[in-house]
Amino acid sequence: MAHYIKVALIGNPNTGKTSVFNALTGLNQKVGNYPGITVEKKEGRCRLDRTTVAQILDLPGTYSLNASSMDESVVIELLLNRNNKDFPDLVVVITDIENLKRNLLLFTQIKDLGIPTLLVVNMADQMKRKGIQIDIEKLQEKLGTQVILTSMRNQEGIATLKKAIIDYRKLPSTPLLELESIDKDYFQQLKKAFPTESIYKLWLVITQDVNFSKVERNRIQKSPDFKIESDAALKRLQQKETIRRYQIINDTLKQSYHVDQNAASDWRSRLDRVLIHKVWGYVFFFALLLLIFQSIYDWSSVPMDLIDSSFAQLSEWVNTKLPPGLFTSLLAEGIIPGLGGIVIFIPQIAFLFLFISLLEESGYMSRVVFLMDRGLRRFGLSGKSVIPLISGTACAIPAVMATRNIENWKERLLTILVTPFTTCSARLPVYLILISLVIPEKTFLGINIQGLTLMGLYLLGFVMALLSSWILKKYFKTTHKSYFVVEMPNYKMPLLKNVGITVLEKTKSFVTEAGKVILAISILLWLMASFGPGKDFSDAEAIVKQQATKQLSPAVLEAKIAAYRLEHSYMGILGKAIEPVIRPLGYDWKIGIALISSFAAREVFVGSLATIYSVGSEEETPIKNKMAQETRADGSLIFDLPTGISLMLFYAFAMQCMSTLAIVKKETNSWRWPMLQLGLMTIIAYVSAFGAYQFLS
Repeated sequence: MAHYIKVALIGNPNTGKTSVFNALTGLNQKVGNYPGITVEKKEGRCRLDRTTVAQILDLPGTYSLNASSMDESVVIELLLNRNNKDFPDLVVVITDIENLKRNLLLFTQIKDLGIPTLLVVNMADQMKRKGIQIDIEKLQEKLGTQVILTSMRNQEGIATLKKAIIDYRKLPSTPLLELESIDKDYFQQLKKAFPTESIYKLWLVITQDVNFSKVERNRIQKSPDFKIESDAALKRLQQKETIRRYQIINDTLKQSYHVDQNAASDWRSRLDRVLIHKVWGYVFFFALLLLIFQSIYDWSSVPMDLIDSSFAQLSEWVNTKLPPGLFTSLLAEGIIPGLGGIVIFIPQIAFLFLFISLLEESGYMSRVVFLMDRGLRRFGLSGKSVIPLISGTACAIPAVMATRNIENWKERLLTILVTPFTTCSARLPVYLILISLVIPEKTFLGINIQGLTLMGLYLLGFVMALLSSWILKKYFKTTHKSYFVVEMPNYKMPLLKNVGITVLEKTKSFVTEAGKVILAISILLWLMASFGPGKDFSDAEAIVKQQATKQLSPAVLEAKIAAYRLEHSYMGILGKAIEPVIRPLGYDWKIGIALISSFAAREVFVGSLATIYSVGSEEETPIKNKMAQETRADGSLIFDLPTGISLMLFYAFAMQCMSTLAIVKKETNSWRWPMLQLGLMTIIAYVSAFGAYQFLS
């Protein structure tokens, strides 16, 4: 029977904590959220020897136990609560070789909690190039723990780390700081009031507004033997604690850590002069984005087309090979297209997260965040919002998932809510066919008007995202001044293993989580389109044949029967029901059905109209020509300039698709925000489309 050890990996951001986690767990990991909150939770398993397995929890990056964010609060609350199922037997603090002094502040705090604590000094392969020398024995002696040098790039130190985890009970638990040295009277009074409790844990409860075991902040406040100081006094004591800890750290490193300043190169500063320059930084960033998204479109188009055609062929094969009936119809027209609607997004998601992971691993992403922060902050967003907003031009689904690196919950929520305004690639087929129908193919100052219209729709979406964020920030009360701090990590070559695992995990997360909702709604849409009440639906074939004034070819007859059946299906009834609402926008019930169907995926709009308009005649009339010939009862064209502009504006502002709705629900852990998002975007889309149609008519 295996023996399990619970291990928590903790460290500052950019110390290589994820690399250590991946080296230990490989693909034996899962990603979720902590209960009730949206902070990401990564867990994995590592077999240490034949009888011992480590259950490893990768905690959010934190600089200290003085919490300033939700991520850091998660760390503190776990380390104080022994009743938590994830409470660790051992904490492994990950530090990096160049920032050991800063990293050790967190280590001294965790060690003083009385939990067995290991120190891992990562990126040891940089020591020679940076002119760094470490006396490991002296460092271990001064810190009272085992210190392990690791290099994830060279796969060094992993076996030593596994052995140390097995032997964690041998680690000393002596605290590094005596709190009484900060204020003797205050902490002696605290110890007297709670003689059986850890003073340092009580101190964290007082200063961080968290609880542990049976000792709550309220109990401390009500204690007759102890009085909590004012906030200002507590701040002064915290400052004294930090100073005292750094005195211990400085004394330790003075004897064990040496840097030859002449060995360090200045290439990082030379790169930064360009990459975070107030002009050239933006030029380089937008050139890089152009390259990235061009690559995403080019590279993903091949597998996406293959997936699309493969699922279409599979549906056709099921229709021809299986006996006709309800089950075959469900499989061919509901389940298989539903699965295709999930799988077809995988190439874009994978390529987008490939590039994002490469940028993060290289250290460049922090520069982008710093560069963009000032401009976006006036809209209630932060520099970290720029990646999701621009990613949305490929697909809103990975863009919403990319908001996970925004620590501030309000800024992250704002970014999630406004990201779907940016024009995704799924809207492109809709825009292209509508522009070709209603915008003349002429040039203005040498610029194609149709191309200019398309660019305008992209810019319109981005402007609406910023405007919406500016309005919503007042609701979220984000007008207070906040301070933006971002660490500029060293540039480094990305670890391909980390990149691969990140891409795989993000893609798997989409397929397993959002995919469930997408498949369910796809089946619902099939049910609504495949069934209808009364004889108009059941006797569609006989009615169409009776109404035909001339002999029709089998293909045309089949198309007309399908269109008639769709008109009298539950979907058609719904389209007729909403027609009074959408008529002021210039739409008839057929466009209404296409609007509803396209909620599965925007590009479905064109395919829905192709079926509704009975495309499939002997002349194989293109959908564009059929739409151009469609008329209203009074003989006027349906797809004229007012209707075309109205539709383009509706699709520019309406919620992108059910996939986006599903992923927003997953990322916010609530239906409240996606429903609010759906409602507000629908209102904006409706009002814009209504105004455009009425004005142009």
